[in-house]
Amino acid sequence: MSPPTAPLVERLATQLQQRQWMLATAESCTGGLIAAACTDLSGSSNWFERGFVSYSNTAKNELLGVELALIQRHGAVSEEVARAMAAGALAHSQAQVAVAVTGVAGPTGGTPDKPVGLVWFGYALPGQRVTEKMHFPGDRAAVRAATVQHALSRLLELMR
Repeated sequence: MSPPTAPLVERLATQLQQRQWMLATAESCTGGLIAAACTDLSGSSNWFERGFVSYSNTAKNELLGVELALIQRHGAVSEEVARAMAAGALAHSQAQVAVAVTGVAGPTGGTPDKPVGLVWFGYALPGQRVTEKMHFPGDRAAVRAATVQHALSRLLELMR
């Protein structure tokens, strides 16, 4: 049985290959699940360049070049950090397209300002930078699965 993201990944692969673009992912709350969904598809090396799992603030800084002062000022789960993660994924890869996610998957770690289920997305495509905030219901697994699904769906929309 194929994963629920398989049809999305297949469409994304087609779109990327038609443009001869490569994809990089920068993931915090999903811990590499977006990259895993992409590389589940045979032949993904034709369009998937690399994935960064930058779970800690130090990793965001060292792997992606996200300034620690930016994280301290806005928090790791913020629009600014999602944008910087996406930009950093492009800067530290050979990809033309990047998606970044940073959020609170739970069940702990939520605050009144940043509740469990809050996820910031950053997308970087040629001539296009987009950020968005989503709030997904459910437990840790549900939040992470919804984040992967949304990241792939929205990236596909942005490429149209």
